[in-house]
Amino acid sequence: MLKSGGRDAAVAVIGAGDYIGGAICERFAAEGYRVFGGRRNGDQLAPLKAKIEAAGGRFEGRSLDARQEDQVADFMAWTDADQPLEVVIFNVGANVNFPILDTTERVFRKVWEMACEAGFLTGREAARRLLERGGGSIFFTGATASVRGGIGYAAFASAKAGLRALAQSMARELGPKNIHVAHLIIDAGVDTAFVRQRITAARGPEALENLSPDSLMEPASIANAYWTLHQQNRDGWTFELDLRPFGETW
Repeated sequence: MLKSGGRDAAVAVIGAGDYIGGAICERFAAEGYRVFGGRRNGDQLAPLKAKIEAAGGRFEGRSLDARQEDQVADFMAWTDADQPLEVVIFNVGANVNFPILDTTERVFRKVWEMACEAGFLTGREAARRLLERGGGSIFFTGATASVRGGIGYAAFASAKAGLRALAQSMARELGPKNIHVAHLIIDAGVDTAFVRQRITAARGPEALENLSPDSLMEPASIANAYWTLHQQNRDGWTFELDLRPFGETW
C-alpha cells in the first residue's frame, strides 16, 4: 500500500495532551492530514483545535478514556468514517513515582491500565482498521522506564516494559501485512510544566536557571521523529527509536 497522505488520509492520536501529543497533532496537520485527537477531559482540546485551524489545518477532538474497550472502538470508528485512517499514535502517559512500600494495588493497577492495557486496546483496534485498508502505521510512545526500571518507578516501568513487548509482538505479526509498528523511547525530560515543577521540587528553584541549553527535549522535536518514521519506506522500517538531547548521559 502506498501512503495516500495529506488531505486524503487521517491520523488518530490517543493521548493528545498539551505537549508531546499536541505537537504530534500539529505536525501531521501541517502536512495536510486530518487529525483526530482523544484525551480525558476532551474540552481541554479546544486550544489545540483553535491553534491547528488558525494555521490552516484540520483537527477534531473528543473525550476518550483509552482504558475502556468500547470507547476505544467507537473512537477508531469515528476517525475512520470520512477519510481512511493511515496512522495511529498511542501517547498516553502515567508517569508516577512511589517507593515500593507506598505503591498501592490501586496505583499499580491504574498505571498498568493507562500505560499498557490502553495501548493494547488502541493497537488492536488500529490493526483492525489498517488491515482492512491494506496498511499504515501504529506508533507507541515509550520512556526510559520501558527498558530500565528506576527507583520508585515499579508501577510505571512495569507498564512501559509491557507496552514495549506489546509493540514488539505487533511489529513481528503486522509488519509482513504492511503495517509499520514502532516504539519510541523518550529517554530524557521533556520541556513541560510538569517536568519543570519536578526539577524545582527535587533541586530547588535555582535548578531551572542553571539548566544547560537543550537539556530538555522540545515536544516539536519529538513530533518530528514520529513524522520521519511514518515517511520510511518499508524496505527500511525502524522498530525502535530512542530520543535524547545531545548532552544527555546514557
